[in-house]
Amino acid sequence: MAKKKQIGRRVEGWKAKSWYKVYTPDNIGKAYIGDTVANEPEKLMGRVITTQLSDIASDYSKQHVKMKFSITSVGGDAAYTDFIGHEVTRDYIRSLIKRRTSRIDAIVSFVTQDGRKARLTVTCFTLSRANDSQQHEIRRLLIDETLALGTSSDLNLLVNGIITGDISKEFFKKTKEIFPTRRVEIIKSKVELPKKV
Repeated sequence: MAKKKQIGRRVEGWKAKSWYKVYTPDNIGKAYIGDTVANEPEKLMGRVITTQLSDIASDYSKQHVKMKFSITSVGGDAAYTDFIGHEVTRDYIRSLIKRRTSRIDAIVSFVTQDGRKARLTVTCFTLSRANDSQQHEIRRLLIDETLALGTSSDLNLLVNGIITGDISKEFFKKTKEIFPTRRVEIIKSKVELPKKV
């Protein structure tokens, strides 16, 4: 008998909850990315939703990119989000690392033009092994270029550049002038939500 009562209480708890459709921000097309459940809309605030970029962009080639969003507002049965970061899967990164080559990481923190704190991890994969001075020069270039771009762009422009790969392409053109480069990727980003006034 005790088990039946416990199951009954669980069902009643679920009945009291509502489902909400979750959407990406306007600048990422206000795409539907799934459903979440809560008994009160307020409890959705700050909830993090992770989805693959391939689902948002309808592009299978981008399935290695995980996008992170935080719910910031609710209207009716819809929950709206803000972009808080992305990360490239470890399997994809491993596929870019070859023997007798170099991986050069640059982790850069900055504040965007519209006042959002952000941190990007930009990685250069070379075609052959670079010596210490070449690696230092590439890292310095990536830091300088990321800082210049990040502080002169608003968050929307920055996110779109990450999604389309345009930023990585520009960085690639510049690093290959220093040393033969296989690829440049922004493998991770983290963005702080705006502070509530």
